[in-house]
Amino acid sequence: MNRSPDSLTGSYGLGPLGVAAAIFFMMGFVTWLNGPLISFVRVAFSLGDVSAFLVPLVFYLSYFLFSIPASFVARSLGLRRGLSGALVLCAAGVALFGQFVSMRIYGGALAGLLVLGSGLALMQVVINPLVSLLGPSERAAQRIAIMGVCNKFAGILAPIVLATVVMGDIGNVAEKAQLAATPEARDAILSSFVHAIYAPYMSMAVVLLVAAVGVIFFPLPELQAPPLPSVSGSTDKIFRPHLVFGIAAMFIYVGIEVMAGDAIGTYGQGFGLPLSETKFFTSLTLAGMLAGYVAGFVVVPRIITQERFLEFSCIGGCILTIAAFLTHGYASVLCVALLGATNAMIMPTIFPIAIRGAGPWTPLASALIVMAYSGGAIIPQIYVLLKPYVGFQAMFALLVLPSYLAVLFYARRYGQTGLLPLDQKK
Repeated sequence: MNRSPDSLTGSYGLGPLGVAAAIFFMMGFVTWLNGPLISFVRVAFSLGDVSAFLVPLVFYLSYFLFSIPASFVARSLGLRRGLSGALVLCAAGVALFGQFVSMRIYGGALAGLLVLGSGLALMQVVINPLVSLLGPSERAAQRIAIMGVCNKFAGILAPIVLATVVMGDIGNVAEKAQLAATPEARDAILSSFVHAIYAPYMSMAVVLLVAAVGVIFFPLPELQAPPLPSVSGSTDKIFRPHLVFGIAAMFIYVGIEVMAGDAIGTYGQGFGLPLSETKFFTSLTLAGMLAGYVAGFVVVPRIITQERFLEFSCIGGCILTIAAFLTHGYASVLCVALLGATNAMIMPTIFPIAIRGAGPWTPLASALIVMAYSGGAIIPQIYVLLKPYVGFQAMFALLVLPSYLAVLFYARRYGQTGLLPLDQKK
């Protein structure tokens, strides 16, 4: 059966895209647990904001630490074994996190998140070029939008599942622990609370291991980049402005995404909203992102280009950020949650713009962009460090508004098509 080269996936068909979508669902499920986990560890380990925000710090820092090594592993293993290995690492990280949390060893739990992040870094380095290059470049954002729908649908479910199964009585637990007569009594209350996380995390580890085995046997096309040029110093050619500034734009963007998704619970608590409600706020943001992905899939490129959609997304983000600052309570939280809708198509558009024309250096370019996901570690940490002095609403706006403006500048400056591959540059 001949497939049109102008179709969504070109000559590869929908099978590989379906496998990628399933993997993005699993990635979304384990990634977007971080938002409610911040509230969970704050209660379970009696932490302040700065210590609780080590959850996204360690998780996203792993992208910075492991993306370059992951690019070499991906080149050596190829698509199928690379994805399978990534899923095994994720399973190990999830199992470690569940084990150490149930034992109330915070350092061990953070180590589990680091292992999980290393698996996700390898997975991102392998899977993002596949989805970006699996068909016409003008439909790359549309393909990534499909991945985003799967990722964010899982992200909607994950906080709800964790909040319901594990954190159902978190408000009462926090109050009882605070009022406990002795440290021993407090520890008994918290030990009973954290034990509920063990079975769900071990179940997720088993699912990831089964998926790792399944990937090995599915007939995926091997994603092997062309041999790297052997000319000394030729790596300098990769660092063209649209990639360099694309890395910076991705760093800033992931920080925005984590602020709107993972930090929204802490933001809501700043208004005095109860834990019984704020534990679900991450799902609101992810629902907004899901709506944004669906909108992007419908209008790109039928009505507007992916680059112009990126510009509109940044403008919408600026408007909502200002509205969040000018309002209070649930209205302000809703504005932050709606940032999910404006954020949805930013990453799917930055990625193909940044790697455009990279040719044989595509795996390295992809790894450098994935390293920039570490913005999700740094920007939220700046937020929790400075919000006691500036105010949580003002600090949110001071970080997020300039970030949208910077990404808008990148979209206007480098969003044009027609960049030549490296081997065609004179």
